Amino acid sequence: MQSSLSISGPRHIAIIMDGNGRWATRRGLNRSRGHRAGARAVRTVVETAVARGTNVLTLYAFSADNWRRPRREVAALMRLFERYLITESGRCVAHGVRVSVIGRRDRLNRSLVAAIEQVETGTRTGPGMHLRIAVDYSAREAILRTAARLPAEGGIQPVDFLARMNRTIHSTLPAPPVDLLIRTGGERRLSDFLLWECAYAELVFSDRLWPDFDSDDLDVALAEFARRDRRYGCVKPMTAPVRAVS
Repeated sequence: MQSSLSISGPRHIAIIMDGNGRWATRRGLNRSRGHRAGARAVRTVVETAVARGTNVLTLYAFSADNWRRPRREVAALMRLFERYLITESGRCVAHGVRVSVIGRRDRLNRSLVAAIEQVETGTRTGPGMHLRIAVDYSAREAILRTAARLPAEGGIQPVDFLARMNRTIHSTLPAPPVDLLIRTGGERRLSDFLLWECAYAELVFSDRLWPDFDSDDLDVALAEFARRDRRYGCVKPMTAPVRAVS
């Protein structure tokens, strides 16, 4: 599908990739098969976002609350994530994509942290899209941890607070506010994802389960974004009516 979007599209797209488990269950498969299918969808969406000229793409891969899932499923997810970083790093370099992982790292195993650091180092000079992957991430926790470290005198500006919060979640590369947030899987909630950064984001919810989400679905979301009237709390000036000359 050829994109007809203009250069006024979103600079920063964030996606809550929901529906892997349900996709597998409906096919009589175990949930891990759904996560593997979801990883293939990530490749498609990343390549499409690059082709559409997206500056930043942030993907919600694993929330802080996801640790409460069955141990075997969590272990399989972590192995899949590590394998994805290793196998896709060359492709990211070829496309000029910079990769960074946001969230906590103290609860991840050493080999996964090593893979994260390797792909971040190997892609940091990429001139193209910035791909951020959220792992062991909680927006509320990030805000609370940042607030706890603020100077006692207060008076900090939003831009400085964001810079401090980025350090809390290992976001060393700056990213603009989220313009478009997409959630797949039919749910209608943010699930503790980028709450600060999504203050003025346009929200688009798709019933498509994540493994089935493809280039056409991303284009549908981008087209919906293009139809939105983004005012940021302001009122656009009314155009004076044109009077006919008698």
